[in-house]
Amino acid sequence: MTISDEIAALPALPVADLREKYAALFGEATRVHNRTWLLKRLAWRMQALAEGGLGERARQRAAQLANDADLRLSAPQTLPHAAKPAAETASLHRDPRLPAPGTHLTRQYTGRKLLIEVLERGFQYKGQVYRSLSAVAKAITGCHCNGYLFFRLGQEGGRP
Repeated sequence: MTISDEIAALPALPVADLREKYAALFGEATRVHNRTWLLKRLAWRMQALAEGGLGERARQRAAQLANDADLRLSAPQTLPHAAKPAAETASLHRDPRLPAPGTHLTRQYTGRKLLIEVLERGFQYKGQVYRSLSAVAKAITGCHCNGYLFFRLGQEGGRP
């Protein structure tokens, strides 16, 4: 049986058999159950073993590139002088569908008029501050729903 025939037969095997074959070819067990990943890895390993894998020159070049790589082990520290003002940062993360802070959203729901105030960070309804429109909608309806849809906010800065 040729390597091509063996690789062509792999998709017919159940995942358990693919994992056993992986352990035999790689010398260690795998916790992966993803059929596609196992098929790709097994096909690669079978071809590498049959064809000889990477040459010595290619291995040395790969090692050299790995040693020369500028690897970062932790995230860069933000510099104090590079910090943006709080107002600028808040506006960067603000959803464009929301009206400006201070705007009042009104909606009729089950025979009553709802009044919600848009704050810089959150929404006020009946004296309580909520982090999101969905949280306000949940407090009103008792079940989760999309706040933008509930208050009919679809386009930039307000109503559709």
